Amino acid sequence: MRAFTYERARTPAEAAAAVARRPDTRFIAGGTNLLDLMKLEIETPTHLVDVNGLALDRIEPAPDGGLRIGALVRNTDLAADMRVRRDYPVLSRALLAGASAQLRNKATTAGNLLQRTRCPYFYDTHQPCNKRSPGSGCSAMGGYTRGHAIVGQSDACIATHPSDMAVAMRLLDATVETVASDGTSRAIPIADFHRLPGTTPHIETALRPGELITAVTLPRPLGGKHFYRKIRDRASYAFALVSVAAVIQPDGTGRVALGGVAHRPWRVPAAEQSLPSGGKAVTDQLLAGARTTGDNAFKILLVQRTIDAILSDARKGHA
Repeated sequence: MRAFTYERARTPAEAAAAVARRPDTRFIAGGTNLLDLMKLEIETPTHLVDVNGLALDRIEPAPDGGLRIGALVRNTDLAADMRVRRDYPVLSRALLAGASAQLRNKATTAGNLLQRTRCPYFYDTHQPCNKRSPGSGCSAMGGYTRGHAIVGQSDACIATHPSDMAVAMRLLDATVETVASDGTSRAIPIADFHRLPGTTPHIETALRPGELITAVTLPRPLGGKHFYRKIRDRASYAFALVSVAAVIQPDGTGRVALGGVAHRPWRVPAAEQSLPSGGKAVTDQLLAGARTTGDNAFKILLVQRTIDAILSDARKGHA
């Protein structure tokens, strides 16, 4: 790990201003992803701005009947909150499917949204990676791609986004609230927050330089049966090969979002009209135009069968 300096921010605007002043500065809260990347010298900030002292760790009712989740709410606390468990159980289940209890105790809401890919070529600093070193190439192309993207990828990057929580947030149409260095705030729909790789896979979100996430707001509860199914190589402490978040209403309609298949949580609202027709009809639209390899083509059938299993459980009244 390279040497760095450190400061504690007193206000969100102060924190944003400190990071905006220097491009080699990073925010730090739980540090569950950033510190690993610093040890590997994938991230090499020379200055860290600690935001843990900011008053951003509360879960509060929103004026429209939803919930406002502070950026520093820990994953464990969010998953255990009775309002989340009652009204947004898909979010609680997604959080509990991620990492380990120890990591969930430290990881924050904002940090979870911002965690970087677990592509092995990104983590191997001896391999070219456009996400780590723009313009160097993508070692995953022609490499081992079992865990890589099948939709939304580009010739520059085929990595997937690792977050479970973000998939549930996308299903729920959450909004990300931010503050800039001049104190101005904005609200970014979760659908617009994570970017597809295009020719700039190193630019992963819609955040501007120095912009700090302050909260994530959930709209009014959807009702229906909530599901989060994560298919992975082992039962815990593993990232998704495929994950499916779903809300199914009594009449068979609902919403579906996927993890493990794209550079961001993947949802195609138009495909949800086919939910009453079964998993294949939905999958055909969700993954239309998929570009697979011999290693990851199985993900298409895995998505279809997982959606079918969810629909079957919903008809039986299970969740």
